[in-house]
Amino acid sequence: MQLVIKNDAAAVRKKQKRFAAGAAVTALILMVTGILMYPYIRNLLYPRKYEGAVRRYSAEYSVDENLVYAVIRTESGFDPGACSDVGARGLMQLMNDTFEWVDMRMEEEHRSPPAKFDDMYDPETNIKYGTYLLYLLIDEYGDIPTAVAAYHTGRGNVNSWLENKDYSEDGQRLRTTPSAATNHYIEKVMKAYEAYCRETR
Repeated sequence: MQLVIKNDAAAVRKKQKRFAAGAAVTALILMVTGILMYPYIRNLLYPRKYEGAVRRYSAEYSVDENLVYAVIRTESGFDPGACSDVGARGLMQLMNDTFEWVDMRMEEEHRSPPAKFDDMYDPETNIKYGTYLLYLLIDEYGDIPTAVAAYHTGRGNVNSWLENKDYSEDGQRLRTTPSAATNHYIEKVMKAYEAYCRETR
């Protein structure tokens, strides 16, 4: 009887060792697969499409290209034909009045060739105008999240919120906003921005 128990215990130990070895091999395979798949998954989640235009205009207007990618990802998911319910167009989802506001502030050399609102479906032109808009807003507010808020909801709303102590402690940077949609937008853009920045470290 004692011999049978010993044999059973030995068999159990063998099974446990085999299970542990199998689990270790599986974990190793999963780890290696994860390492090999990481660049693919990263590029799927945080693509860098239209790299030439993004690099060119982010350098020209001194805007971090990672922020440009974050805005494109959030606004249109890299769909150049995107059009919102309110009429925002293209990769960086510019409205007609916003396009005209940016166009008026562009120096003459940046307006060549001249563009019109229908050109916002052209990736190159859209990225040019969207990046210049980011440049203007960052230059005005000196704070990326506040500039991102203005990109989403407009300067008028942001300027009024900056005057309210509930939303801004110093009158220069927004701590929060009364708009759940704008708060969500800022969070999405900044999360994507941080992810793109991690890739380039």
